[in-house]
Amino acid sequence: MPPPILPVDLVGLGLNATDTVLAVPQHPERGSKISCSAPSILPGGQVATVTVACAVWGLKTRYIGKLGDDANAALHRREFARLGVDTRIAVAPGAASPQSFILVDPSGERTVLNQRDPRLTLRPEEINRAWLVPARALHLDGFDTEAAILAAQWAREAGIPVIADLDEQYPGIEDLLPLVDHLIVSRDFAQRLTGEAGLAPALQRMHRSYGNTLSAATLGEHGVLAWDGEQFYAVPAFEVPVVDTTGAGDIFHAGYIYGLLQDWPLRRRLAFACAAAALNCTAPGARGSIGSLAAVTHLMDIGVLRGKKPAEPLSVPAGRKRSRAVPV
Repeated sequence: MPPPILPVDLVGLGLNATDTVLAVPQHPERGSKISCSAPSILPGGQVATVTVACAVWGLKTRYIGKLGDDANAALHRREFARLGVDTRIAVAPGAASPQSFILVDPSGERTVLNQRDPRLTLRPEEINRAWLVPARALHLDGFDTEAAILAAQWAREAGIPVIADLDEQYPGIEDLLPLVDHLIVSRDFAQRLTGEAGLAPALQRMHRSYGNTLSAATLGEHGVLAWDGEQFYAVPAFEVPVVDTTGAGDIFHAGYIYGLLQDWPLRRRLAFACAAAALNCTAPGARGSIGSLAAVTHLMDIGVLRGKKPAEPLSVPAGRKRSRAVPV
C-alpha cells in the first residue's frame, strides 16, 4: 500500500543524480593525463537537493522524480528517508539511475559530465495532482518538461507559487515559462532565451514576455541580479573558503524558497539564498555543507568583502555587502 499523501510545504519535481566527485590539480587539457583524488560518491541532482535542503531547515517536503532499479536508486531512497523527505518516485526497470561525474579544481570550480538514460524521463501520466495539492510551493527544473508543465498548471489552478531553476532551453520550455511565478535562471540563460546582449534587459524582457512575479539570474561569485517589474535587486555573494561549487545554485534556490515561505522581503530572501549557497561550497558535493538556519543567518550578519573587515549586518537591514559567493 502506498504511503498516505500528507500536506507539505514544498513539492519538488525534477532531476536527481548520483555524483561521482573527483578533485583534480587542474582542469585537464585535451590529450593530457592527470592524477585525481579517490572518488566520492554522493547524492545530488537539482530538485532533489532543494527538497533535502528545505527539509534540513525544517520544512515538510516531497520529491517527485524517476529512478532506475539499481544501487544508486537505493542510495537516493535511503538519503530521502534519513532526512524525512516524502517521495513519489517512478521506477524505470532495467535502467541505470542518473549519474554525474564532477571534476573539481583547486579553486573549487566544478566541471560536470552527465549521464541519463532516456527511459528515466518522467511522463505526465506518472504524476498525481494529489501529490501537489495542497502544498505551499512547487519547484521545477524543467527537464521533464511535459510533466513539469502539467504540475505547474495544477499549481496555478490551486494558487500555489511556482519556482523554476532553468539553465537549458529544453523542447517545450516556452509553454512552461508563463506558468512560473519566480523564474531564477543560470547566468547566461536569460540572454540565450531572449537574444538580449545584456543581462538587465534580458531579465526585463523575460518578465514582460512571461508575466513572472520575479525574473532573476544567479551570477556565481557575483551573487544574484533580480527584477521584480519595478526595480533591480543586486545582492552580492559572501566570502567563504571555497572547496567545491557543486550544488551552489541548487542551495540558492532552496534558500530563496525558504525565505519565500517565511514571507520575507525580497532582498532578505536573496541574501539568505546567497549565504546558504556560499556555505554549501565549503565542503565537497552538491549537499556538501547545508548550513543550519543559525549558520546561514550568522554568515549574513558577518559576511565581508574580500580582504576587508566585516561590513554592517546584511540581515538587519538587508544590505549591500559584496563577497565571494557561488550560486551558479
